[in-house]
Amino acid sequence: MGPEESFEQFKECAVEVLQVDPAKVVPEARFAEDLDADSLDLVELVMALEERFGIDVPESELEGVETVEQAFKVVSSKL
Repeated sequence: MGPEESFEQFKECAVEVLQVDPAKVVPEARFAEDLDADSLDLVELVMALEERFGIDVPESELEGVETVEQAFKVVSSKL
C-alpha cells in the first residue's frame, strides 16, 4: 500500500469518527481548531486507525500531535 492509498484510508477513518466533511481532512488541518475534535475524539480516531491498519500506537507517540499530517506520520511509520 502506497502513501496515497494509506492517506485515503486514514482520511476515511477521520471522516467517519470525527463526522467532518472529507474536504476538511487535509494534511495542514489542525484537529482542535479546524476539525473541532477534542481529546476523546482523537482517542476514538486512534482506536479506529489501529483497527483499520492492524497497528498499535502508544499514547506517548501522540503527545504534541496537532495536525492531520503529524498524526498520519505516526500511523504511516507503523505500516
